[in-house]
Amino acid sequence: MDPLPLSYINQFAYCPRRFWYMYVLGEMAENAHVLRGVLNHQRAHTPGQELTPAGTRVHRRVYVYSERLGLAGICDLVEEDSQGQLTPVEYKQGRQGKWNNDQVQLCAQALCLEEMTGQSIGHGYLFYFGSRRRVAVPFTPTLREQTQSLLQEMREVLARGEIPPHTSQRARCRGCSLAEICLPRETELLAAEVRPGPDKNR
Repeated sequence: MDPLPLSYINQFAYCPRRFWYMYVLGEMAENAHVLRGVLNHQRAHTPGQELTPAGTRVHRRVYVYSERLGLAGICDLVEEDSQGQLTPVEYKQGRQGKWNNDQVQLCAQALCLEEMTGQSIGHGYLFYFGSRRRVAVPFTPTLREQTQSLLQEMREVLARGEIPPHTSQRARCRGCSLAEICLPRETELLAAEVRPGPDKNR
């Protein structure tokens, strides 16, 4: 099977409809949040590696893949300690959100690294530019199962060939760069207008 781009599991976990617009239709609208993210990633994505004073080797822009999961993509950073233990690190714009789509993406990176190296990777880190905080993410059995289930759902959605419905959690639409294309509120109002009312003859 053709590998799915690793970063798109983040979009799917956040909103399957957003994933469809971006992956299938190639839609990408930029807002201030997206532009800040692009610029921050450009600064962080210089390929190569370095050795820290603590003896940790930092690898930038590491290509990872999983034949079992049908997944491939780039890790922002992979840290390698003096014992050779690997830890993925992902950079994110803004601050930590209330949903776990970033954690799912990081877990997918770890699953790829585990298959490639045979290591067991217990955690990774998310670095948020907005808060300048580095957040530890344990790769629990629950998160691993969720990540693999979402990958399966992504393939099922693509196989059906139908755009997913709007999310029922409208808070996810706030700040979404594709809201003007997706039109969640307008679609909801239109559906309410055409919805049949109660049968007064009954």
